[in-house]
Amino acid sequence: MQRVDVLTIFPELFEPFLRVSIVGKALREGLLEVGVHDLRDWTRDRHRTVDDAPYGGGPGMVMKPEPLVAAIEALAGRKPERAPACRTLLMSPQGRRLDQAGLAGLAGLDRLLIVCGRYEGVDQRAIELAVDEELSVGDYVLSGGEVPAMLVIEGLVRLLPGALGNPASAGAESFSTGLLEGPQYTRPPVFGGLAVPEVLRSGDHAAVAEWRAREASERTRKRRPDLLETGKEES
Repeated sequence: MQRVDVLTIFPELFEPFLRVSIVGKALREGLLEVGVHDLRDWTRDRHRTVDDAPYGGGPGMVMKPEPLVAAIEALAGRKPERAPACRTLLMSPQGRRLDQAGLAGLAGLDRLLIVCGRYEGVDQRAIELAVDEELSVGDYVLSGGEVPAMLVIEGLVRLLPGALGNPASAGAESFSTGLLEGPQYTRPPVFGGLAVPEVLRSGDHAAVAEWRAREASERTRKRRPDLLETGKEES
């Protein structure tokens, strides 16, 4: 069973997320443990301050290093002495961009601590002293790391044995094979004048598999040709 801890100034954001759908099911069935911690619990002033103005001027505020480092050391241990199985991630637009292969690597860890940044960023000294890796979920900017942390957790849950109703689902989805997933259909056979491809109703499993592989390749070529180029570089 994997343990994921989350460090945030908005722990209440995670309450509904952790109750429903596949994540809630995994928690109820004991496939995953998640602990959500309020960063303000590691502050020492009466205002529970977690941010301050940036040196050198500029807009916004910067997250202070003292509570961050204290919290990370309390939850994950002191770096570098802490067990390597507990990895500390800071959700940040400056980080390595997350992909399915990266999720698979994180899923192999026993413990994970996800730090949710806020404001204009995090004091660099906290990153150097206590964070193992910065991780981004895309080339855009959000108000904080809470939603990205939820993305990571849900992606991890889908890789846990027993989390999905059909274990084959995770291996057939987009990016798991290096390609986008092809089009999907369900009943009725005709809708809005559009019919389900005949091959999908043929009962010929080999023909269906061939059609799906061809459609996945064609969709990837049209929509994400960069994935095909990456595959060529790695082969």
